[in-house]
Amino acid sequence: MSWVRTVGRFGLFVLAVFTATAKHPPPIRRSIREAYRIGVLSLPILLIISFFVGSNIALQAYNAFRPLGATHYVGMFVAIAGVRELAPIMVAALVAAKAGTEMASQISIMRIKHQIDALEVMAINPHWYLITPRLFGILLVLPALTIIAIFTLIGSAFLVTTLQLNLNGAEFLALAGQSTQPVDLVYCAIKSIIFGTIICLISCFCGFYSANGPKGVGQATNLAVVVSAVVCVIFNYWFSELIYG
Repeated sequence: MSWVRTVGRFGLFVLAVFTATAKHPPPIRRSIREAYRIGVLSLPILLIISFFVGSNIALQAYNAFRPLGATHYVGMFVAIAGVRELAPIMVAALVAAKAGTEMASQISIMRIKHQIDALEVMAINPHWYLITPRLFGILLVLPALTIIAIFTLIGSAFLVTTLQLNLNGAEFLALAGQSTQPVDLVYCAIKSIIFGTIICLISCFCGFYSANGPKGVGQATNLAVVVSAVVCVIFNYWFSELIYG
């Protein structure tokens, strides 16, 4: 079956990437350049999305708890939903949509122009040259982006809770702090590292083995986003079930 061959090819691709990375040190300058492109350039849109997601969570939690007379639990709901689940998967979706598509399209174009073949002719490992700096770059910035998203989300929810809903801000912060622990941030960092690895490897794989022509570039880009998002969501459930289930 074609999907079995694709999974097998992906496994060999991942093995080749990790083998090349283990044999040679990562190119520092290119890794930092990739980290800047993935992290810093994604920061403005991440702040905007995190702000309004946090605001919306606060409003929905207020409307859900108001008939029960338990609006003081808004802080607890925002903290649990935002820290444990929404922030990591939201950052992963953003990075997959922005950085993942760039990785897939750039490598796909290099495949069409036979630049990957030229690297092999020059005895340069294309997995190390093309994939390793992108992998290190995304792993450098994704945990930081996730932590920034968490604090932006909770901060916007706090503003909505106190300024718009006229709830007690101190109570919001107290319940938010009681419902989450520092270890939750560690779990978020672990999630983000795994999400970053998934996004990078799948996106680069789609570009590395793309079909020829502009249609091939479009298909590789679309496939990279779809598969990365689906795999990240599935893993997010498994991880949450393992840790909190």
